Amino acid sequence: MSQGLVFDIKRYSINDGPGIRITIFLKGCPLHCLWCHNPESISPKIQKLFTAAKCIGCGECCRVCPVHACRLTSEGVITDGSLCTLCGQCADVCPTLATEMSGRFRSVDDLLGIIEKERPFFDQSGGGVTFSGGEPMQQPEFLSELLEACGRKNIHRAVDTSGFVKTETLLRVAKSTDLFLYDLKLMDPDRHQRYTGVDNRLILDNLKALAASGAAIQVRIPLIGGVNDDSANLEATAAFVAALPGAKKAVNLLPYHDVARGKDVKLGQVRDLAELREPDAAEVALAREVFCRFGLNANVGG
Repeated sequence: MSQGLVFDIKRYSINDGPGIRITIFLKGCPLHCLWCHNPESISPKIQKLFTAAKCIGCGECCRVCPVHACRLTSEGVITDGSLCTLCGQCADVCPTLATEMSGRFRSVDDLLGIIEKERPFFDQSGGGVTFSGGEPMQQPEFLSELLEACGRKNIHRAVDTSGFVKTETLLRVAKSTDLFLYDLKLMDPDRHQRYTGVDNRLILDNLKALAASGAAIQVRIPLIGGVNDDSANLEATAAFVAALPGAKKAVNLLPYHDVARGKDVKLGQVRDLAELREPDAAEVALAREVFCRFGLNANVGG
């Protein structure tokens, strides 16, 4: 069986599909959304995170580093990226978790064992497993093996996707997926390119193709003040979703929250988030009304 790069596992999740779920986060994403709340998910490689405020200056990381990439300074530990092999030994010995590794290779059997331990919660709540990211279909073979293995155990399977994948990959994954959580950000391709780094035409075409295949879909819309909360974009999005083949799709509005700044610091990167704004309750309610006018069941969260 193959291995995949996983950066997080979230148990007792109630916002990634029906019931109580376990969410497996796979690393790597072709989008670079300005508002991304999991910036550590974007790179398809293992990354090292450092929180200077947690460092107590014990020097254990420097002692165990096999290539002497870690150096203790008055500002905390500095890692020489040209030497670091991302072996993770520094994180293993850090007593305060000031150093962490984002990304670990796991096998299908390993993850299936973790997933099955949550079965009592699935059975009581109608839950299951959700594969998220990043973009889980960046690791299509690994994802397919996971989905098929869970299917053999009668575990409900959801895939959270940006839709920016080859259509044939999406439809192949759909054969072993019970529910798609499909993200829609913006309808205008130029604005989509500006804020996510990619054009949205493949995303929209794939959503049409997925709906035409009969797949179960929930449309998820991150609602970001100053980016996609204007009436023109909301009405265009609602019209598009309402016109999709098959039964009307449920819509989940996900208000933006500024929770990623701490992760950016850990990664040693800076994003200019000044133009992003958290929508207030009235703005969220107005957005919901737009989708309801188009005959869609729109909820906040989920």
